[in-house]
Amino acid sequence: MPTLISASEARRLLESGARLIDIRTEAEFRREHVPGSLNIPQEKLASAALPGGDLVFTCRSGGRTAACAVEIAGRVGPDAWILDGGLTAWREAGGPVALDRSRPIDLMRQVQIVAGSLVLAGIALGLLVSPGFFGLSAFVGAGLAFAGLSGWCGLARLLKRMPWNRATA
Repeated sequence: MPTLISASEARRLLESGARLIDIRTEAEFRREHVPGSLNIPQEKLASAALPGGDLVFTCRSGGRTAACAVEIAGRVGPDAWILDGGLTAWREAGGPVALDRSRPIDLMRQVQIVAGSLVLAGIALGLLVSPGFFGLSAFVGAGLAFAGLSGWCGLARLLKRMPWNRATA
């Protein structure tokens, strides 16, 4: 299994020639990444050509890399490490980050922001205006449950068509 390493340990490895592999989506990578890192999205990891030598794997917070640690170990062997805390830990440790704020945040975070806002709005309107507005929160909750069970998210499809997301599609 790949070893979890801190951002400072990852920086030392990178300075000595290791490569940083970012397994987030291409859209996430285009918005923010460590300069010089290589983007191989998680879904392409099994078939992608990996560079040789020491490899440090990362994602946004470390969860995705930890979830595919067995796959990483099978592909790379003992020359693999996982950046504990991901890009978030790297940034907090003062590591350099290339950030392009003109790129949208990733789609699932947009879904979380919109869904959470609609639930809060439904509750506030239900308390302040009319109890019928609680139905908005129930509708959003049902939509999220359906998305989780089916793998199809209508809100994500709608947001994907928004002008800020179409420009990067």
